[in-house]
Amino acid sequence: MFLAWKGDHAPRRVHVYKEGEFVVKWDLERGEVMRGEAGRRLVRLIGELVAERRL
Repeated sequence: MFLAWKGDHAPRRVHVYKEGEFVVKWDLERGEVMRGEAGRRLVRLIGELVAERRL
């Protein structure tokens, strides 16, 4: 699950959960992990969602 809030304070970020467990908080402006860990697949998925303007 990818959670992001429009109109929230900077930096733009997304929180990612898998099966209800926190995985990572990702800085969308810098393209890097803020907290947690992100594997290559997750980084690719986030990149695709950003490119599609879904995040």
